[in-house]
Amino acid sequence: MAKILSVDDDAHVRELLHAVIQRKGHQVVSADNGQHGIQVFRREQPDITILDMDMPDMNGISVLKAIRSVDPQAAVIVLTGTGTHVLEKQAADLGVRHFLAKGFSLHELGAAIDQVMKERGLSVPVAPQLRWKMKARQ
Repeated sequence: MAKILSVDDDAHVRELLHAVIQRKGHQVVSADNGQHGIQVFRREQPDITILDMDMPDMNGISVLKAIRSVDPQAAVIVLTGTGTHVLEKQAADLGVRHFLAKGFSLHELGAAIDQVMKERGLSVPVAPQLRWKMKARQ
């Protein structure tokens, strides 16, 4: 199980992320803006951060720089609804390798989380309903 921080100003996106991440067997913490995201990151030290690029109080690049000042190796997945190649390049220059355009499928989100966990050497939990099916077959 990983601790995953979602930082997004859109309540619907935060709720969706929370539900999907929790169903995958992870602990979820959330922040509704960039400043709050930095505070939660410092306090919770998440294994993975899912970060929106377009927020009203500060953009994702500023949040990412603050995260990097705390933990230069932090795992970050970037979400963007208004993604530009410039923002993606800036995030990539800051070490981000996983990008999801808003409107992403739940499969894409799950695959990105699983990939980051594998890269970090974290175990990928089996979803509870899959555990049940596996037990039933035994």
